[in-house]
Amino acid sequence: MKKTVLTLTLAASVFALGACSNDSATNSEVIATSKVGDITQNDLYEEMKTSIGDQAFQLLMIEKVLSSKYKVTEEEVNKQLEADKEQYGDNFEAIIGQQGYTEASYKKYLELNLMQEKALIEDVDVTEDEIKAEYENIKNEIQARHIVVEDEETAKKVKAELESGKDFAEVAKEYSIEQAAQTTGGDLGWFNKATNMDEKFLEGAFALEKNVLSDPILSSFGYHIIEVTDKREIKESYEDKKAELEKQLKLEKADTSALLSKVAKMMKDADIKIKDEDLKTALDEFLAAAETPAPTDADTTTEDADASTEESK
Repeated sequence: MKKTVLTLTLAASVFALGACSNDSATNSEVIATSKVGDITQNDLYEEMKTSIGDQAFQLLMIEKVLSSKYKVTEEEVNKQLEADKEQYGDNFEAIIGQQGYTEASYKKYLELNLMQEKALIEDVDVTEDEIKAEYENIKNEIQARHIVVEDEETAKKVKAELESGKDFAEVAKEYSIEQAAQTTGGDLGWFNKATNMDEKFLEGAFALEKNVLSDPILSSFGYHIIEVTDKREIKESYEDKKAELEKQLKLEKADTSALLSKVAKMMKDADIKIKDEDLKTALDEFLAAAETPAPTDADTTTEDADASTEESK
């Protein structure tokens, strides 16, 4: 999933701050007792405000303004949650735990991320031909393994050893310059033509028949000996995948730098009144962004030209 949240690192704590901020100035509910003193909800709020106040307040307001226009359903959140669980497998809980999330707070993060994606792509267009082309790229998948070395002579030696019957994983551990090969034995799992891999590598891999060793294939990483161990076609039809692919292509085309100014304008239009004196300036940078025009292609070209001029001096 392409993460578009404007402020990521504090997201897990932000929702806790929001939860304990209601009527915080007068809220003296005790949330912990001890022989050395009690801690109230207001104590917690004030401490969190001191440490992450401005950033947390920004993120909470982002959530407020986006949710007023872009609706995300429970079904959408759960679908993304299941996709992430499938991606991370048994490591899912450990991975989100390292970022400070429980499953409940992670779902809240996903909801915010999905809202920002909708804001990001609402004005982006993709054609039917582009979607169909992407489906052609993903509909066929292969499972493959490889050994990558620095020169063609070594690649030929590797192929000869494999053809003599040596174990692929052991040869990969001995020769491959890919560090991951020490644990994977060169296994790449399943992938398709849209996977973020070297173009020459993909071209060579998809041209192979099953269980046939390739000749040395040159990519930007070195010389590969590739073996395709299995092939399959995805079960979903074009119509089943169309909406997902359309969104994916829009995200790839979207100008992420424009999201800040869009959110800033929504904040300005929301006429936010901050009552807590300690947070009075928390949104200043966002509101200032609403006054600053987004850079155009012409601006970028001019900046690049200026930079080139400076470099030539």
